[in-house]
Amino acid sequence: MMEYVQVPSASLVHGRGLTYEQLALVEPLAIGAHAVRRAAVSASDTVLVMGAGPIGMGVMELARIAGARVIAMDVNENRLAFCSMRLGIADTINATKTDAAAALRELTNGDMATVVIDATGNLGAINNGINFLAHGGTYVLVGLQKQAFSFSHPEFHKRESTLMSSRNATREDFDRVVAGICSGQIDVTRYISHLAGFDEVAESFPFWLDPANGVIKAMVRVD
Repeated sequence: MMEYVQVPSASLVHGRGLTYEQLALVEPLAIGAHAVRRAAVSASDTVLVMGAGPIGMGVMELARIAGARVIAMDVNENRLAFCSMRLGIADTINATKTDAAAALRELTNGDMATVVIDATGNLGAINNGINFLAHGGTYVLVGLQKQAFSFSHPEFHKRESTLMSSRNATREDFDRVVAGICSGQIDVTRYISHLAGFDEVAESFPFWLDPANGVIKAMVRVD
């Protein structure tokens, strides 16, 4: 929130005529693009995304574009409804209202997910994610957790699983997202749940920070 930021010109990504709202969402979507690219997601995959926050939704979007079947998991029913109505995610699992592993098994006819991506950063979710993997599946950690995580080695080993982390994004991921927005493949307006003018930011912050208000992505207008 500074008036000026000094960066090397070589580090800038050309906006290609995108609106401020579109440009503001390039970076969070690029994080999703990086995770999907790291996991080499393809049309043959079933991708379970744990966490339906802005980053998780970005992962869902890029996995959908890659052709994968996407399943959203969260503990917030409003966010899961947002995924269904605004992002077109047909399959959702509320991990507090059902046996998540059993629900996933039913949705996948027992096959489970070939790719599981954690976008919660929640220690319990991270530790449990291994149980959702198909044989030969890939587990990608996007959410940040400061504590040590652990899971059953037999569960990990018997699946011949791959574990990887995904941190931030590269220039390639930024370019991928910008190109997707320019082509109409990615519609960022679906993520924007709240808008405020620049003069309204200070008074809007307490509202945005209250989970009860269902904020997905708040946008500040500067034009």
